[in-house]
Amino acid sequence: MEILIKIIIGLIALIHTYIMWFEMFAWETRGRKVFRNFPADLFTPTKVLAANQGLYNGFLAAGLYWTFLIENAEWRTNISLFFLSCVAVAGLYGTFTASKKIFFVQALPALIGILLVFLNR
Repeated sequence: MEILIKIIIGLIALIHTYIMWFEMFAWETRGRKVFRNFPADLFTPTKVLAANQGLYNGFLAAGLYWTFLIENAEWRTNISLFFLSCVAVAGLYGTFTASKKIFFVQALPALIGILLVFLNR
């Protein structure tokens, strides 16, 4: 179970690292491919906003990566649950306000991670 939890957390962290990268550094190139329904003329004016949003995704990824360095099991569990919950809430908010696809990319993996962590307690 521990290995499965680490795999899920690692995958979620990688997804958020990718989101951080394209929102902060490739908003006008990769961002256009990810957000096809977003008006093309708005990518340049929203570049700073996207970078700010990307920074927050980077913090989520950093918190999840941090869990791999925590030796104390109780502390690791609590930090894992905190950051997975943050990702789940962000994913659910995005699902209801931006795109239903966000549920499958962001919220569902985090909810699965939370379930696995609770089952492993």
